[in-house]
Amino acid sequence: MERIQYLITLPPASVSTADAAFRNTPDRPFVTSDPPDRALGSGGGTAHVLVEAWRSLDGGIPFQTWLDRSPKLVLHGGGQSRRLPSYAAPGKPLLPLPVFGEAWGQTPEQALIDLQLPSCRNILERAGERYRVMVTSGDVLLRYGPLPESLPQADVLAIGMEVGAEQASRFGVFFTDRETGVLRSFLQKPSADRIRELQTRGRFLLDTGVWLLSARAIGLLMERSGWIAGEERFVDGIPRRYEFYAGFGLSLGTEPLNGDTEVGKLSGAVSVLPSTEFHHFGTSREMIESVSALREPVRLPPARSLPVILHSRVEGLSSAGDHAPLWIENSFLPSSWRLSSGHVLTNIPPNDWTVALEPGICLDFVPLDGDRVAIRPYGIDDRFSGPVDDPGTLWMGRPALEWFMDRGLEFPDGETDIQFARIFPALPLEAFTGEFVEWLFARTPRDNERWASFWRSLPRCSADEFRSVARIERIAAQRKTLIAEEFDSFRRDRNTFYRLDLGVAARLADEAGVNLFQETKVSEDSPTHRMHEAMFRAAFLRYRNDPSGEEYEREAFRILRSAIITEAGLAPSAPRCSVAEDQIVWGRSPVRLDLAGGWTDTPPFCIEHGGRVVNLAVNLNGQPPVQVFAKIHSRPRIVVRSIDLGVEQVIGTYEELRTYALPGSEFALAKAALAMAGFLPEFHEGPVPGTLAGFLEKFGGGIEISLLAAVPAGSGLGTSSILGATLLGVLTEFCGLGWSRHEIMARTLGVEQMLTTGGGWQDQAGGVFPGIKLVETVPGLAQRPVFRWLPGNLFALPHANREVLLYYTGITRMAKHILQEIVRGMFLNDRPRLSILQEMRAHALDTAEAIQRNDREELQRRIARSWQLNQALDAGTNPPPVRSILDSLGNLCAGAKLLGAGGGGYMLILARDMEAGDRIRESLTRNPPNPRARFVDLSISDTGLEVTKS
Repeated sequence: MERIQYLITLPPASVSTADAAFRNTPDRPFVTSDPPDRALGSGGGTAHVLVEAWRSLDGGIPFQTWLDRSPKLVLHGGGQSRRLPSYAAPGKPLLPLPVFGEAWGQTPEQALIDLQLPSCRNILERAGERYRVMVTSGDVLLRYGPLPESLPQADVLAIGMEVGAEQASRFGVFFTDRETGVLRSFLQKPSADRIRELQTRGRFLLDTGVWLLSARAIGLLMERSGWIAGEERFVDGIPRRYEFYAGFGLSLGTEPLNGDTEVGKLSGAVSVLPSTEFHHFGTSREMIESVSALREPVRLPPARSLPVILHSRVEGLSSAGDHAPLWIENSFLPSSWRLSSGHVLTNIPPNDWTVALEPGICLDFVPLDGDRVAIRPYGIDDRFSGPVDDPGTLWMGRPALEWFMDRGLEFPDGETDIQFARIFPALPLEAFTGEFVEWLFARTPRDNERWASFWRSLPRCSADEFRSVARIERIAAQRKTLIAEEFDSFRRDRNTFYRLDLGVAARLADEAGVNLFQETKVSEDSPTHRMHEAMFRAAFLRYRNDPSGEEYEREAFRILRSAIITEAGLAPSAPRCSVAEDQIVWGRSPVRLDLAGGWTDTPPFCIEHGGRVVNLAVNLNGQPPVQVFAKIHSRPRIVVRSIDLGVEQVIGTYEELRTYALPGSEFALAKAALAMAGFLPEFHEGPVPGTLAGFLEKFGGGIEISLLAAVPAGSGLGTSSILGATLLGVLTEFCGLGWSRHEIMARTLGVEQMLTTGGGWQDQAGGVFPGIKLVETVPGLAQRPVFRWLPGNLFALPHANREVLLYYTGITRMAKHILQEIVRGMFLNDRPRLSILQEMRAHALDTAEAIQRNDREELQRRIARSWQLNQALDAGTNPPPVRSILDSLGNLCAGAKLLGAGGGGYMLILARDMEAGDRIRESLTRNPPNPRARFVDLSISDTGLEVTKS
């Protein structure tokens, strides 16, 4: 799928600081605001952000061409936020969230949008190419279980959720046909009784605020917003007001509420995602309830909300639970403050005031230009809607006009909506006193005449003006200071800290001036904690351009290697000669084709999350391409030769054998395998002679080993790991070690760690064990894969080499440096990479299910998705020469991927059908991309590793 473009609306004050707000976002979004002098509605606002992005990002091409080029994710966060005033100025998407203890890859400075974008992106990626634009609300967070591989296809697809009628009545509601699931109608906030009435004829679903639109649907939306296609402009130069939900949405379905016949012709569908959680941030109470549910998803009773104290210095608060609901964020509260309950306190500056808050009173301090700060008192349930003189218009939980009357103040024009009334005073910070702050919210104001006169003398702002004049960078600077103060407390909770995105944490530590190197207890931690700590320190020093960070990075890899080798239970070996002098031990193995889940088998990811892969053992051109021969040598030395490379090396000392980890060491793999088999003292069970020659004389002779890998290096077929496993298989027979296939797998993983190349277990799992299989591990240092074999119908005759093609691209790319970069991200819990890896793990299960069902078309889609995920993890996986090959296949190809780390080597091609496969073979054979490129016949290996004696 093409790279998604993120288009976000925020209040005007927040747009200029967006770069800083999104510095942890891998794909920087386009950010704009709605025109300040014209209400566009959610439909007109969608048209506006699309056109603004097109003009800014790629206005040189026609608008429709730009729309078609890549999917767009439109997130609306620029609204007035009347019922959640505390985050009206920055915008609800930038609402800070605490770290949730069980989740990985979070950051101390995370905001709502950091969770929203991955959630929405995953849906859009699964939706299919028909959907060009996703529209979603900036005050909603969806969390859900594993997504289906594809979603229903229509002109408009909405994501719905099953809830009770009372909850649904506060939102939009879809009514669908009970049998077919077809959308019948969409209603905005129908009463619970109305929902129950309509439910008798169908199913109702809550609107989660996530809608996907086809090109046809977005064209109609643009037209209704005044866009003139072809002329590339709006009728009046700016979109006309058009409501997405109350206009466009109400016209959809077989029984629409509105009569827009053209919109009514669009097909509509509603999809319910598995295990959906719907967290709404529309009001002050919903914000606290949603964060409470995210922090305590199981243990929290439905009616209870937990207090939230975030990025704040709070003194003398004995029991926050007594004040719930409570939200304190980016604030300084000295012990002279007395709280009651029902408070939202935001951006309170350092102070020494004495303040006693009445129940339900909230305070927001809004920095303005210069040193001025505006204070906004309000009630936790205020709606900031209605004329000031209307008794039903509440401010601080009671009629607004009472506030003015109690203080003897002239209230603004009675017809003025309270959102636009200038009632919030602005003054220099040093002019604030606790008495004035209390006077603003007190039901019985003291020293009234003095403070009323003071209030009249001050310039004032309206709630709506804050969205344009607030100095967001001052809010962010105070929050940054408080986050720095919190850093030590984050470090103390090691279980939570080592789940954070440690790359971001390292930057925050650098910005806070933290001295990491005063700590001495790191060595007492678990190996996984120690390796995360080492890589965290490496990242920290990298921010400071300190080259000593490289040593900490090497230390992280050393800890990982030691943990795998030592703690995975690989016992020392006692080799004894188990062959006659004229016997040859012959091992041969197939190679593996990775179908799904690659990278999830790689430490440290698999150690902490478990790995899951689907792969296939295949012979090439009728032969197992990896082979090893061993026999006794007449002299006490070890001779290793490579048949395919035409080189050999003689090893006569322990020191020469011990060079397996040195860069550039010839036959490093063979040396590490021999060491693992007990030919070095440190890997041997019991005492050994002082020299290798003496060891071999006692053993019964030297060893002559011949290696053959009949595939090019960098082929992507797991050749190196499989060669190592095959050699270990030969050595267990040659030396009477008695290792099972499972132990050979584990020891191969150890050998790769000894080589410092890293790597996972799936290559040897794919070659040592036969057939097609789903292979899984659970978290833990000792990775013990569990195999589930799958039917081979889709890869056997007549499909093999007709619909399923194996093509050598002639392009090679060595995996070591790719591996190190991605493993570095695993050590640091890099949020984007972890998200992709988790999806890869889930995707492997989906792929296995498609094979189990013998569903050829579904398998084609799964393979195509595997390729997309590989590219998302490593952008270099699909270089221009590879893209050129894939582009040449056109619609003859239903799914394809490079095998292994990607970037070259072998390509697996799933043709649309046999005729298409024949045409692909003919085309690439006639016009190869380079002289080395060629097709290779594949056949399923039903034996895996075989070892025999002559």
